[in-house]
Amino acid sequence: MDIFYRILKVAVESGASDIHIKIGAQVIFRINRQLTAIECPIPEEEWMNMVVSKIVPHHAALILEREREVDFSFLAPGIGRFRTNVFQQRGQFCLSLRYVKTLIPSFEELGLLPVLRNIAESPRGIVLVAGSTGCGKSTTLAAMVQHINRSFKKHIITLEDPIEYVFDDIQSVIEQREVGLDTITFHNGLKHVLRQDPDIIMIGEMRDDISFQAAMTAADTGHLVLSTLHSTTASQSITRILDFFKADEREQIRRQLASTLQAVICQRMVTTVTGGVTPALEIMINSATIRKLVEENRLDKLPSAIETGVEEGMLNFNQALFQLVKLRKVSEKEALAKASNPQALEMNFKGIFLDDGRRILSA
Repeated sequence: MDIFYRILKVAVESGASDIHIKIGAQVIFRINRQLTAIECPIPEEEWMNMVVSKIVPHHAALILEREREVDFSFLAPGIGRFRTNVFQQRGQFCLSLRYVKTLIPSFEELGLLPVLRNIAESPRGIVLVAGSTGCGKSTTLAAMVQHINRSFKKHIITLEDPIEYVFDDIQSVIEQREVGLDTITFHNGLKHVLRQDPDIIMIGEMRDDISFQAAMTAADTGHLVLSTLHSTTASQSITRILDFFKADEREQIRRQLASTLQAVICQRMVTTVTGGVTPALEIMINSATIRKLVEENRLDKLPSAIETGVEEGMLNFNQALFQLVKLRKVSEKEALAKASNPQALEMNFKGIFLDDGRRILSA
């Protein structure tokens, strides 16, 4: 295990976010979103099998034997905690580990907008952090929970698969439940969570109709529910949620969602001029306009409502990227590569701004 622990230690010291270990190939680190091979012995099958047998906890070993892949948290003493996935390719084990920083970063350290504080302080409703895999959703969610923890006396229960960030009670009381370790299944944990007297429920990921129905039930009864969702834009998150349900259920779910949704924060990671990364945030607040559009099933109008809802705290990706360029954090080239509408953003850089009717507002 010495070599394995040295790999983890070097990864942390190098600032790697992910580690990929495959039999017969170089060990790979992901540093600043780029894959980099490191110098170390090439993993052999006997060594890999030994590592897997040592790090997979008992409850996860049963899943691995049955399903050939499993997620769990692994704590390397003196090094750190890693979100770990063991899977197979060509009949052999592979390891994918993501380093989970011990200290939960603040909004300022993450480059998050101040409006996220107001969203995290919502008394009730559903708040979703959306985006693609690896865009930092879990870290943003953790920062929101930690802000609540530092500022308010709340009872917070998390349901995670696996636990990524470990919280210490500050002002709030926090219980973190890991699927497989603390509750048999994700759905079982959701079924019982309202009986545990929470003020705030943090669900690691919205994954199906059962999890979202549980979230809406909790929001309906006055709880704040925080979770993540795989979606490319804030407005498309509504469609993504409705896709969880059968066609004949969507009308009722959409109307219920209109009344329980608080906000959707969708993020994309962009490379800074200094070579680091920072999030570009699209924010949709459930204003009266947004609520009406969802109720009336006019979902195609949501992007326009986000664009014109700046005074209510909303922002689309183009507006967020434009701000990052103005602050000289991101280059115009990088912003255009990550924009939802590169043509419109390029016009913005030239001083031309259009409203939804495509009229020139200023030049």
